[in-house]
Parts: sequence; structure tokens; C-alpha cells
Amino acid sequence: MKEKEKAIIEAAIKLYATKGFASTSIQEIVTESGISKGAFYLYFKSKEALLIAILEYYFDYIQNKLEVFENENLPPREKFALQLTALFNTMLEHKEFIIMQSREQAIPLNEEVKELMIRKYYEAQMFYQGSLRAIYGKRAEPHLWDMALMLEGFFNSYIKLLLFNPDGFKIDELVGYMLRRVDSLVDGLQGEEPLATEEKVDELIKKTKAYFLTDGQDMKKVINKMKNAVADLKNRDDLLITLDVLESEIERDAPRIPVIQGMLSNLNDEPSLDLYRQAIVKKYDLKG
Repeated sequence: MKEKEKAIIEAAIKLYATKGFASTSIQEIVTESGISKGAFYLYFKSKEALLIAILEYYFDYIQNKLEVFENENLPPREKFALQLTALFNTMLEHKEFIIMQSREQAIPLNEEVKELMIRKYYEAQMFYQGSLRAIYGKRAEPHLWDMALMLEGFFNSYIKLLLFNPDGFKIDELVGYMLRRVDSLVDGLQGEEPLATEEKVDELIKKTKAYFLTDGQDMKKVINKMKNAVADLKNRDDLLITLDVLESEIERDAPRIPVIQGMLSNLNDEPSLDLYRQAIVKKYDLKG
């Protein structure tokens, strides 16, 4: 990303956080960022296009912070604790972004924004669920949606307190406290029927898939997400070999469809990869 583009994004976030999206003009954004209006339109066609760029920029920034730990050989609980700590610290470093999202009417929910927010929400749920599955195994499997939703509630509640009083909690102590509460949830949910199931959140999943499975998806990013999803699985080595072959094939000037189809068939038995498999199936017009 070019420096001027980044300057526009950061200036817009500050203004949106204090004034709201509708009340902020392009002139105010260019004045705040120190560029001309002509330069603004070289990067963004409209205020709405800028908003999408802001959301994608910061969601990608957060994702990159979490992925730092994916290739480290750490126990699942320790890895998740480090990722939650990084998530808290990243949010606090960019509190204007959080305020922008939470400010009433700051984000106009047109279809493109809705689709982006739904996709990111689903990806966040998959991150929580993947980490919980790696830590607790079969004991957590029936309750992953419930546990992820409750963990998300913990996180969102504490981040609000930290925005107003950043010195009120030590982040590492807070993360340890949250994970001990999750331990209690796992114990308490044994024998309970799950409340949130994939069937009950089917509409969310359908909407997410509709957006995720568009032709414009970057297949390399899709495969990177697949690698992250299998990082803590017992059969990770076999899956990662398959994904490496798949990635190499997709990067060819003329990808060989039978090879892609064969590699995808090796992933059929791993349900956490279904969404990503379908993205590749749609991209190359394969048989599901």
C-alpha cells in the first residue's frame, strides 16, 4: 500500500470516529491527510469505496498479527493465548477503528459492506472455533458455536472497558482469566444439548458462502487460510503437503484441473476446510 493511500485511510478513520461517516466530507478527509482532492480520486472512486478499503485494510492488518504465531511450534493453548493478547493490543493501538465501527450510523450498511462484515464475522468465528477445537478436542466439538459466541462476548466486553481505561487490566492476566472461564464452560457444557448449531446459523453461513465464493477471491489467500485452519490438527503434515501441491498447481500459468480436483479430494474428510474447498471448486468450475 502506498503512503498516500495509507494516509487517506488513517485520516478518514479519525474523522469517521469523531463525526460519523455521513457527516464527513471528502474535502475534510483530504485536508486531514494533507493531499489534494485530485490525489484522493486517484486511489478511491468515492467515500464508499474508501470505507471498503478501510475495513479490508484493518481486518487484514489484524489477521496478519494473528498469523505471526501460526508457524510457531507451540501448544494450542499457549498459541491461542498469544493470539488473544495480540488481538487485544492491536485493537487498543487502533482504537479509532473500533470507535468507528461502534459509532451509531458510522458505517452505512450497503450490500457490499454487509457482505464484507458477514464474511469477516464468519472468519472470526472460525478462528475461535479452530483454536477451541485444538485445545479441547472432542469435548468441545458439539459446542463450538456456543463457546465461540460466548468467548466473543468476553472479548468484546473487555475491549470496551480497555478503551476507556487501558491501564485497568494487564492484558496477559486478562487473557489467562478468560481462558480459565472457557475451561469452566467446557466442563459445564458436558451433557448439555448445543444451543447454537450450524443449522441454526445456516442463514449466516449461506450469506457468507455467497460472498466468499465469488470469482474475485484470491486463491492464494484461500489456501493460506486453509493452512491456518489445519495447523493444530493431528494429521496436519499430510494436509499441509496436499495444500502445498494445490498451491503450486494454482500458481501455474495453466493450472491442471485433474491435479486440483485430486488434491481437493484428499481434503474431503476435513470439515473445517469445506468452505475453502467450495471456493476453489467454484473458481475452477469443478465437480463438488
